[in-house]
Amino acid sequence: MKKKKIKFKGRLRNYMCGPLYFTIVWVCADATAFTYDKKLGTCLTGFTVVYLALVLCLYFKCKNIVAGELINFATKYSIVQKKLLNEFEIPYALLERSGKILWMNEKFSEKMDINKNYHKSITTLFPTVTREFLAKSEDVSDLRIENDDCVVRLMLNRIYFDSVADENEIIDAEGADEFLTALYVFDETELHSYKKEIEEQKQVCSLVYIDNYDEALDSIEDVKRSLLVALIDRRVNQYFAKYDGLVRKIETDKYFVVFKYKYLQQMKDDKFKVLDEVKAIKVGNEMAVTLSIGIGIKSDKYNENYEYARNAIDLALGRGGDQVVIKNKDDISYIGGKSKQVESKTRVKARVKAQALQEIIETCENVLIMGHSITDVDSLGAGVGIYCAAKSIDKKAQIVINDPTSSVRPLLETFTTEKGYPDDMFINSAEALEMVSRDTLVMVVDTNRPSYTECPDLLKRTDKIVVFDHHRQNSEIIENPTLSYIEPYASSACEMVAEVLQYFNDGIKINATEADCIYAGILIDTNNFMTKTGVRTFEAAAFLKRSGAEVTRVRKMLRNDMACYKARAEAVRHAEVYRGAFAISVCPSENVESPTIVGAQAANELLNIIGIKASFVLTEYNGKIYISSRSIDEINVQLIMEKLGGGGHLNVAGAQLSDCTVVQAKHMIQDTIDEMLKEGDIEE
Repeated sequence: MKKKKIKFKGRLRNYMCGPLYFTIVWVCADATAFTYDKKLGTCLTGFTVVYLALVLCLYFKCKNIVAGELINFATKYSIVQKKLLNEFEIPYALLERSGKILWMNEKFSEKMDINKNYHKSITTLFPTVTREFLAKSEDVSDLRIENDDCVVRLMLNRIYFDSVADENEIIDAEGADEFLTALYVFDETELHSYKKEIEEQKQVCSLVYIDNYDEALDSIEDVKRSLLVALIDRRVNQYFAKYDGLVRKIETDKYFVVFKYKYLQQMKDDKFKVLDEVKAIKVGNEMAVTLSIGIGIKSDKYNENYEYARNAIDLALGRGGDQVVIKNKDDISYIGGKSKQVESKTRVKARVKAQALQEIIETCENVLIMGHSITDVDSLGAGVGIYCAAKSIDKKAQIVINDPTSSVRPLLETFTTEKGYPDDMFINSAEALEMVSRDTLVMVVDTNRPSYTECPDLLKRTDKIVVFDHHRQNSEIIENPTLSYIEPYASSACEMVAEVLQYFNDGIKINATEADCIYAGILIDTNNFMTKTGVRTFEAAAFLKRSGAEVTRVRKMLRNDMACYKARAEAVRHAEVYRGAFAISVCPSENVESPTIVGAQAANELLNIIGIKASFVLTEYNGKIYISSRSIDEINVQLIMEKLGGGGHLNVAGAQLSDCTVVQAKHMIQDTIDEMLKEGDIEE
């Protein structure tokens, strides 16, 4: 094989050949010298020959020496680089495109507890780093892996061949997409433990309220009242003392509690046993004492945590009490809320709300009243009641209804111009948006969720908003209402409005048509006074009866047509019994104008079957799946519906599902029941 000579390239070649190039200068000088003086030219020519011979001698003699020195330097430099990389403090490895380990440094070998001849796939060390992951990941990507004993962060950096083979004469990598992956392993176990400790040491603000303090004391002898209060104080203090909590009583029925975040999970695990412990206190009191707890978490500011706790306790009370609400900036969770709220015997709150509502209406320009979408009888009746209140103080009021269904149309037809009602008493959303202003009062009845209202945009056009509702609150609420009256114990929104009307403007007179409409709302929501009825329900009905409500007339207006009756019968006939106690059925919506109403009626009918503890009827309507759920007293259907994004009461609840089929919705209900049975939230 012919031995190739060493050739220099680039700047080094120019540097080594520089003296040779300078010979040209001497040749030009010789030519100039011969022109003027031949003797001088001869001398310069001799000097040039000697210079050229000397330069050529030095060039060929030093060429191999310089090349050898450069090769020696490059070799040593490469060895130093390799040594530094091998002893690099961060675990480092090179991977093929397939994930096979090509090379690793000592720290990687030590960290992974493998020898340096380990050339298997990286997936054997980190199961989440698969071949597919390496192919899909970006040029630089991070991956966090948490195990029981350590936390590591992997940084993967692609090294493309064309970037390292630029100007390389051995291979041509231009346009190739082949690459190696450089893997760096950062042990963040200690950092994670510090972060976790900081998080666990954060302060958690909590407010603990006794829901029925006055009612419980009224149900006990005077001599035992102090004992009952002392026992409640003792249970609350003992419970939070287990978790190093600081408890301070700020009012007779309110406590402020501070504890560390790390204990919150333990409280969740025992499902805040203090709720049941306080409920179990019996010293002669007829009524069980219940607590509501609001907790604010995950803020770096103590004031913000306290505000979260305030919002949480308001939500807990609005949902009926006897539960824990945990709130942070972006999330709300609920624990408890299984027991039925006891009806308040005093009507002081209704009187206060009536006076506040009167003051608000007096200061507004006009009133727009709306309930939930697909207006039902309760929503309409409550709206008519508020219309009467505004009319009594000479304020223009209108009720927003977009598409009246067959269930409410008979009631709407009674409000005619012959009876003195204006043509624009009922308007749609488009008309309402034209009439709203900053001085308009928007009155929301029978719902407290903005997305459920007939026209959510109305809520953004005014600062004066009043909410009257009997449903438990959820995480989605109407923000900053001027007045909020939410009573989950009430049977219906019509019951609440009927109570308020008795104190509004020193008691107003309503005619028989208006009384019929409000009475119909109570009748429907109580299933003919069989569900969620209390003393105040019958008192409201008595007031409406005195105002001219006629039971027979209302019953005629609430009758169903033949298609609705058949649809209800079909839903009952095809009901499936799940786990021996839960009836699940589908209500047909073909040729039925108000299928959701029929679905609710079918759910009520299913409770008449022996052994059925809860019923769920699904209705497909307008691209959504509407679920009506009912129970008598053993199952809290509100908790089940909340899991599906809905809400309601303990015995009457519902939900709306989008982007799913009836079959999928049925499976979702079954899975939710199974999950809650497993967790003990409901009992079979």
